[in-house]
Amino acid sequence: MTTAATDEEPGAHPRFAEALRGLGLQDVLARTRRFPEGTRTAAEAAAAVGCELSQICKSLIFAADGVPVLVLMDGASRVDVERVREELAAGKVTRADAGLVRETTGYAIGGVPPFGHRTRTRVLADRSLLAHDVVWAAAGTPHAVFPIEPEALVAHAGAALVDVRERTA
Repeated sequence: MTTAATDEEPGAHPRFAEALRGLGLQDVLARTRRFPEGTRTAAEAAAAVGCELSQICKSLIFAADGVPVLVLMDGASRVDVERVREELAAGKVTRADAGLVRETTGYAIGGVPPFGHRTRTRVLADRSLLAHDVVWAAAGTPHAVFPIEPEALVAHAGAALVDVRERTA
């Protein structure tokens, strides 16, 4: 079952909805879709939306020398932590734990949107996202996603375009 977002029952997290309004993206808010069965993982989101796994944008928090960084990656790929480390010229990059994710973004893992976070962080977006006309990203909850053009996603997230996807053998 899917429901469209409305002012009475918004699909997006209130903080994210406010961020969208602040950016003049009410149209994106109106296209947010809520799935009671959940969109916590990229696979769940792709199945719910009915799109390719690579059309899902994962918002992943890492710690680069202890400083949070957001990596936006297509749902069919994995982040190569070594490539992130090289891109940031960091000594060590690790995946952030649930506490750091919530502290940095204000959202729980499985619902982290690509922007509208509690704190400003450096953002890297993998070029693989640009392979699609539209991608779907979390809207602040593990039950809601929204469609957006990849170029607009990168711009609103303030992301640097990089190649940090794991290479397949």
